[in-house]
Amino acid sequence: MKANVPIFRKLISAPILAVVLALAACASPPKPVPQPLPMPPRVVIPRPIQQTPPPADWRNAPASAGDWRWSREGSLSVARFGDTATGTRLSLTCDMNNRTVTLRRTAAAAGPVPLSITATSQRRVLSAAPTSETPSVIAVSLAASDRLLDAMAFSRGRFMVEAPGLAPLFLPSWPELSRVIEDCR
Repeated sequence: MKANVPIFRKLISAPILAVVLALAACASPPKPVPQPLPMPPRVVIPRPIQQTPPPADWRNAPASAGDWRWSREGSLSVARFGDTATGTRLSLTCDMNNRTVTLRRTAAAAGPVPLSITATSQRRVLSAAPTSETPSVIAVSLAASDRLLDAMAFSRGRFMVEAPGLAPLFLPSWPELSRVIEDCR
């Protein structure tokens, strides 16, 4: 009897094996493991630059960047306002021989343009003409005795210079300015 046992096991194993193979044939192939989708590139939307509204009063506006520098150039006494990044933005030049003070604002113009000077005690619009200087400059000359010069020098800490198409300059009333005016008197 023992000899028949292995055949019996083979007979029982064959149908089980056939059933297992039949079931395996009916099964679908293994599904692929889903791959994560690549992340889209991050888009950074810049925030709009907050524009500070102009102050209601020019005396509260921040001072323009730069400093006054004074120099003597022959018979001229010159005060220049600016910095190394922007160069000279405004200058006052006293011609001691003619007793005139010339205001020069760095700007390009095809013809005369209004140049507005606002100080604590006075506001005046002057007609500035383009010059042949490089870089381009508009200029206006005043008599050394003109009271607008005193208003600029003695304005409460600052005065303003405006020209069309240019940002206004808010300039400190420093001693270099007064020096040029006094040299002409």
